[in-house]
Amino acid sequence: MNVGLVIVSHSTRLAEGVVELAQQMAPEVRVIPAGGLPDGNIGTDFEKVSAALSDANTGQGAVVLYDLGSAQMIAELAVESLGDPSTALVVEAPLVEGAVAAAVAAQGGAALAAVGRAAESAAEGGELAEPGAPETGEIREELELTNEVGLHARPAALLARSLTGLQATVKLTLGDNEADAASVLGVMGLGARKGDRIVLHASGTDAAQAVERILDLAKRNFDE
Repeated sequence: MNVGLVIVSHSTRLAEGVVELAQQMAPEVRVIPAGGLPDGNIGTDFEKVSAALSDANTGQGAVVLYDLGSAQMIAELAVESLGDPSTALVVEAPLVEGAVAAAVAAQGGAALAAVGRAAESAAEGGELAEPGAPETGEIREELELTNEVGLHARPAALLARSLTGLQATVKLTLGDNEADAASVLGVMGLGARKGDRIVLHASGTDAAQAVERILDLAKRNFDE
């Protein structure tokens, strides 16, 4: 079982759209929309959010993301009204990016607090950095992207998820930019396209296995 997500929005369509995107990244995670009023108008509804919390929590808790201030109020009230409020967490994060980051973390088996932190870290936008000096014992491999969409959305999520459970730090570099391979937003931020050559830099106990998993994904064109 994984931590679930609840998407609270003033708009039914917006909530459903965010859910659709997050589920593409993390198909095994329950992501439940709680958008709009019961009559379909713009607004947030306590009963909708409460029902979504119950639906999203399959035993590991639920993280709640929201769009605007009043949605936060409703979300927090719904959590406080739970029999055990510690089973849910309302986080302040950009709605779309936070949902994607949280979903990928949940898919990887992260606990409630870690999924919340993943959502909150999305505010940093998957920051890129300049490549650093090689670490001692670092494994370095280069690969050419041959899939049609490069490292966008779903391929980036698959790559980040492939590192789940490994004791390894993996960086990807493209030109003068470097990203943490475990950050789906960071990987997407590289803007790597078909034909680009990226370099993998892996260190840690499971570095070789991490590189092998990524190379295997690339050989399979990220299952496109």
